[in-house]
Amino acid sequence: MNINYFFAVTSFLLLVILFAFKPLEIKEQPSRDIPLFSITSFVMYELDVKGLITTMNGTTATRYKDRYTVEGIDYTDSSKEYIANMKSKNGIYKDDVVYLDGDIVYKREDGLTFETQKATYNKKTTVAIADGEYLLYRGENRVVGRELHYNSSQETINSKDVTAKYQIEERKR
Repeated sequence: MNINYFFAVTSFLLLVILFAFKPLEIKEQPSRDIPLFSITSFVMYELDVKGLITTMNGTTATRYKDRYTVEGIDYTDSSKEYIANMKSKNGIYKDDVVYLDGDIVYKREDGLTFETQKATYNKKTTVAIADGEYLLYRGENRVVGRELHYNSSQETINSKDVTAKYQIEERKR
């Protein structure tokens, strides 16, 4: 057999392999968000050198790589001047921000309270944002509106479509 025939047959077989067989396709599955653990009826405490700064409890919680999801969340931030407590049906705690959904009640230790259905609380800035309609009250004073932006440390409130009912105290001279 001639060496030319050998190379011709080998080249032909390599060309057949090249065009007849497709490369192996590896299908990549999208990465799933897998919980690290799940707990029921829990209390979580966050401490620093000054003492207790955060308490979070709920009926069930699931820990993911980057967040906690909590049902029946009860979150208290005592890291700033005023202690603030938030309760909601559902919550997500991620990067010092609490996302709340369903029957939210925000209470501050000085009596300021607001109720809404969807809210976000940033622990670092102490800003609470209610996305929809809300009711805010302290004592007999009432404010109803939508899109509340409440900065607890600066004690400022911004809102839209506000209706307020408040009592003015007269000072005796």
